[in-house]
Amino acid sequence: MQHDTSPHRVVIAGQERLLQCASLVLCHSRMLFAQVYPVWDRFWCKVFLTEALRAFGGAARRCMLDNSHVILASGSGKGAVMSPEMEAFARRFGFRFEAHAVGHAERSGRVERPFDYIENNFYPGRTFADVGDLNAQFRAWCDQKNATVKRHLRAAPVTLFAHERTVLAPLPEWVPTVEEIHTRVVDSEGYVTLHTNRYSVPVALIAREVDVHESATTVRVFDPSRRVAERSEPVAEHPRLEDGLQGRATRPEHQDGRRWRHGQHQPPMLEQERVLRATSTVIATWLDALRARGQHNARVVRAMHQLWMDFPVEPWSAPWRGPPSTG
Repeated sequence: MQHDTSPHRVVIAGQERLLQCASLVLCHSRMLFAQVYPVWDRFWCKVFLTEALRAFGGAARRCMLDNSHVILASGSGKGAVMSPEMEAFARRFGFRFEAHAVGHAERSGRVERPFDYIENNFYPGRTFADVGDLNAQFRAWCDQKNATVKRHLRAAPVTLFAHERTVLAPLPEWVPTVEEIHTRVVDSEGYVTLHTNRYSVPVALIAREVDVHESATTVRVFDPSRRVAERSEPVAEHPRLEDGLQGRATRPEHQDGRRWRHGQHQPPMLEQERVLRATSTVIATWLDALRARGQHNARVVRAMHQLWMDFPVEPWSAPWRGPPSTG
């Protein structure tokens, strides 16, 4: 089987975006599985290959690929060294990665031609609400094309696949969900941040360290300080927001009076802010102006407090006399 990725510019919800199209092709039957992702790294590579192998019901013994840094740790061609993480992933499904030599791109021709076909036959004339909608249409389109007779094969890929499937390495009895675990500190508003998006947790965990488990579709938060018997249950679970969206996900049970919500509650006052307000009415007025403009946040308050700690207090309260004269 052959695996590769290609950057595609696609219009989603009226906006052109650069997405990474990943495909896997079985070389005998030409069965095609393809999806797109906003970013491409080892996490999403494992997500894609897991979905593809589940769709095929098994894996070919060899997976030919371009010299991708996502899978390779170093080298190229026959001297390529696979990343231990990706090598362990391949071993779980009963196959191994092989990289073709630099300059021998024809070795991945079975996957390169579908990219051109996708750009000229799948995207034109279609509209997509989001990446999830695009991938749902993509799977249906792949199923349709796999059932279409190809002249050079004199058969439909799905027909040839009936024989090819009997010699694929079978899926393991248990296919684990692809996950990555991150350590985060809950911020003063009761959220953890992952890939620029914020996810709510119980306010009792503010300033505490938690474990964030991300999968392709969900984000789960665990409290490592809980008793061993309770650690298997997440303290919060959210549908995953698209990476880089800068969105905010708040569960209904987390919407209480102690949590700041934009436009409804003010953020809790930090101890540094109390000190600054008690020091100077000028600083207090400035902080109130920032709140009114929606620019008040903990980072700004801490930066101002650090200035107050490092420099004399008198200039803060001195009346403004305008810029110094240059005459």
